[in-house]
Amino acid sequence: MSVRWMTRILLLAQAAAALLIGWCLQRWAGLTAGWAIFAGVAAVVALRLLINMNNFLLAACFASPTPAAFRLGPAARLRLLAEEFCASMLTTSWRMPRAVAGMRIHPDSVNVPVLLVHGYGCNSGYWVRLLPLLDAERISHATVDLEPIGGDIDAYAAQVQRAVEQLCAASGQGQVAIVGHSMGGLVARAWMRACGTAQVARVITLGTPHHGTALAGFGPGANARQMRWSRTDGASAWLQRLGAGEDPATRALLTSLYSHHDNIVAPQLSSVLPGARHVAFGGVGHVALGGNRRVLAEVMRELSALNVAVARLRAQ
Repeated sequence: MSVRWMTRILLLAQAAAALLIGWCLQRWAGLTAGWAIFAGVAAVVALRLLINMNNFLLAACFASPTPAAFRLGPAARLRLLAEEFCASMLTTSWRMPRAVAGMRIHPDSVNVPVLLVHGYGCNSGYWVRLLPLLDAERISHATVDLEPIGGDIDAYAAQVQRAVEQLCAASGQGQVAIVGHSMGGLVARAWMRACGTAQVARVITLGTPHHGTALAGFGPGANARQMRWSRTDGASAWLQRLGAGEDPATRALLTSLYSHHDNIVAPQLSSVLPGARHVAFGGVGHVALGGNRRVLAEVMRELSALNVAVARLRAQ
């Protein structure tokens, strides 16, 4: 089953739960139909909020030390929670159920095309905030929907390779930049290990657990097991093998953007990969990384710098 259909089924289940709660309140508490429906929907939303808050609590149990410059006051913490909750609700309840992977080619554009690779349990709907920015700069781009949902990360490499070949052929370019969120960054690294780096201009990862995350222990699937981190063993054996197979030239292709307040990647410094370029943020949650203005501005700066460098090489 695809993520698109899974989220649709979950939405129907949530709607049914809201209606059942409303019916019970109308029947046994005497509420009017309007107030009963409102209370049912509010109960489902409250449950979603509790799940979101629980992620923050779990992440705090395994958190890296937060540098003084990134520590938050009460108001900033509330903004962090609100942004992450809204991003999670919009992504899972609106964007993912409607998403279809696709490609947008800007004719005669000399910019390096971009392949967008989503994270664990997600799909191409995650990138809805970045796509208009790419179009504004006439950057050709494509998205993928990785399947199966709980598949082996190494097995996703073939899907990425097909997408890269199609994007290169359609854009007339020989290389692509990859922007990967969370597990998507690991998928990009696994693809480079399997297929080499000849077609890679840059890899930008957002909130990727390069050394694993403790919260992956709560997730099902082979990919979740591969992303695990523990206090006793550190990164999973798969992550250790992935890292051991990379040389300095490969690491130099990577830019890791991460948040000291990530509520899924914990410890948060798991996103720091030796040999890569790093940009740290504060006050941004895991899902919100793909829609936060500061983070997206940094992604676009990274792509702009890449295109300037490529243009200079072509002019030589």
